Amino acid sequence: MSRPKLEIADIFRAHGSAWRRANAGHVSLSQLKVMSAIEACRTETLGGHVAGCAKCGHHHVAYNSCKNRHCPKCQGPAARDWMAARPEDLLPVEYFHVVFTLPAEIAQIAFWNKKAVYGLLFRASAETVTTIAADPKRLGARIGMTSVLHTWGSALTHHPHVHMIVPGGGLSPDGTRWVACKPGFFLHVRVLSRLFRRLFLDGLLALHRAGELTFHGGLEGLAQADAFAQWLVPFRKSKWVVYAKPPLGGPEDVLAYLSRYTHRVAISNTRLISADAETVAFRWKDYRIRHGDRQKVMRLATDEFIRRFLTHVLPDGFHRIRHYGLLAGATRKATIARIRELLGQQPPDPKAQETAEPAPLTLREPCPCCGGPMRIVEIFRRGQKPMSRAPPREQVA
Repeated sequence: MSRPKLEIADIFRAHGSAWRRANAGHVSLSQLKVMSAIEACRTETLGGHVAGCAKCGHHHVAYNSCKNRHCPKCQGPAARDWMAARPEDLLPVEYFHVVFTLPAEIAQIAFWNKKAVYGLLFRASAETVTTIAADPKRLGARIGMTSVLHTWGSALTHHPHVHMIVPGGGLSPDGTRWVACKPGFFLHVRVLSRLFRRLFLDGLLALHRAGELTFHGGLEGLAQADAFAQWLVPFRKSKWVVYAKPPLGGPEDVLAYLSRYTHRVAISNTRLISADAETVAFRWKDYRIRHGDRQKVMRLATDEFIRRFLTHVLPDGFHRIRHYGLLAGATRKATIARIRELLGQQPPDPKAQETAEPAPLTLREPCPCCGGPMRIVEIFRRGQKPMSRAPPREQVA
């Protein structure tokens, strides 16, 4: 894959130092670490190796990746590795994609209380789907799901929402049979929306009572319990956005679709158009336009672009991919095996799932010149330069 002409790393390397100086004291340690990791990614700063072809003698240098979950360059390989480990978790059923979104006013509170409010968003959305699905008037089954947190809109604005991928059915309460959804239909989104609204607002009020929320700027008055409770009243009657996309295709389609969400970052390098000390231009999609071309070009001041990107750095140790219900816990594999048995599907063949691992010091990617096997001929550490003379190549190490 060819290297994009412009990358987030280029912007950070050229303008990151000035931005850090101008914002000293207002940048978290986590954000500084992300900037440093992206700046160093696939450079000699992190070390790497020299690969040589066993057939034609071609050599090239491959620098190590930072492997930071916010780095656009690292998430492509991470998504492929994640996807390669998931086929055994898929079931031969229809899958559904449900999205839970917070109102803009609530998102302002999440901006200053990311760990607490993002965690509540995960819990409330999962409990919503689990509760409605278990209702005998709805599906009457125990279900499982995979949830992924995104915190951005296409223009890098703060827009926290959860993408949920759910198998179309679940186990009966006694665990003896598989209860399938109606073809093409999962659960009523209006019913989901109302329960999600109640669970989230009750949870938010509990966080406030426990002293786990902080307020800044124009929201400082909400630190008082009575003021906060009164502020929440209109949200208990407003419409909250929960929507379900059309059902996905077969297991392979589900896996490819899911991997695009699990390892997505706030903005990919391919969306960048230009950058200098004053302005960064990038492509974005205007979802307010229902018909016609949604693609537009946005130009932000460079310091504002960097600020927006770093807004989406997650708290240390916060998991953005979570599994619930039948797909969670130590019994997940046994549960999936039981469901396959109920559906009459043979368990996956372990031999068929095995992939040919390369020999030690042999790379997966073949030689770009002749297709022969590429072997590591030299490894160099952080800050060192390779002894072998070879051109650098964009490759994950």
